[in-house]
Amino acid sequence: MTLRHLYLILTALLAIPLCIASNAQLDSQLSDLFSNSTGTGRHTNNWAVLVCSSRYWFNYRHMANTLAMYRTLKRLGLPDSNIILMLSDDVACNARNAFPATVYANKGRQMDLYGEGIEVDYRGYEVTVESFLRLLTGRHDPSIPRSKRLLSDASSNVFIYMTGHGGNEFLKFQDNEEVSAYDVADAVEQMWEKRRYNRLLFTIDTCQANTMYSKFYSPEITSTGSSSLGENSYSHHNDMDIGVAVIDSFTHYILQYLETLGKASTATMKEFFGIYDPIKIQSHPGISTSLSTVPPEEILVTDFFGAVARVEISPKEDELSPLSSDLRGNMWELATKPTSRIGQVDVQTSDIEGVLRESGDPSHGWNKPLEGRSNLSNILGSLVGIGGIGLILYVGAARQEKVKEA
Repeated sequence: MTLRHLYLILTALLAIPLCIASNAQLDSQLSDLFSNSTGTGRHTNNWAVLVCSSRYWFNYRHMANTLAMYRTLKRLGLPDSNIILMLSDDVACNARNAFPATVYANKGRQMDLYGEGIEVDYRGYEVTVESFLRLLTGRHDPSIPRSKRLLSDASSNVFIYMTGHGGNEFLKFQDNEEVSAYDVADAVEQMWEKRRYNRLLFTIDTCQANTMYSKFYSPEITSTGSSSLGENSYSHHNDMDIGVAVIDSFTHYILQYLETLGKASTATMKEFFGIYDPIKIQSHPGISTSLSTVPPEEILVTDFFGAVARVEISPKEDELSPLSSDLRGNMWELATKPTSRIGQVDVQTSDIEGVLRESGDPSHGWNKPLEGRSNLSNILGSLVGIGGIGLILYVGAARQEKVKEA
């Protein structure tokens, strides 16, 4: 009986650590699955959503704003596949355009922003409040192709740029409908809950623009706008040949600064915000960083306005030493030489192992078992060993009882 009790005690000791280890591993997996951790190491890609909510010829500057931002993002390395462009696209070929199939953002017309290299994802009357909110939240109709979806994830930095006509906590779409600051805030919250961004930069150029981000409540958002409550957002200059204003002041000075940066720039968002001059812009731009856990001086401009290319360098001791050319040739001959069907695998494997032994290279794992078992595996192995000893004791006790009974 004593041995039987000992077996039960050992079994209980075996079960408790197994339960603890299993629960710890499960908690770790659940934490990784459902957490919205936004550590710097999780940032692996950038996305941009560029929205021109206006149409008609007299809103030429809004199209130019958006296309100029699009061109700058591509110059800094962000591919078209990661840019969603929403544009009415009705000025390049407008009958009033003295320069058909072109859009310019400067009076000298030094650079055509339309050209051949643009990909408009939402064009004309596709640019609606519904399509914009569906784009952010990922609630698309199944017929919408992947090229028109924001395929960001928890490791994505997302840049949202909007321009058009607006007012106190609203932005007009196509002179037909409006999106409110509450709508945008709730859509961004859905993005956060669905793990569709790591950090988000919201930028808007419109009248009373700063009111559009006043309702945000989700974490990891940095916001900026062109004008305060009650202020207008003004154009920068006109082109007399085109006959209309070609760009807004706020966007003009942003792009002027971004033109000084390259793909490998180390400029920070603090420096980016430092260019704001209310006298030049003719309004008071707003900046909101209260929802971000990382201050602007620790965020690179290229973390939103460019591509991400991170390289991890492994230590020298982790590298596998390459086989010499002679050794590779011998292995190739051994692997391809004809052998009999019986024992074919054994003969070839034995020959290759012999070559490796003769090479004197101890770095190859073919001659020794794999190392580096995890701590959990070591614990489980020990517990199984204890359980096996207990089982042997239990069987021995049972046999002794049978002998006594006999």
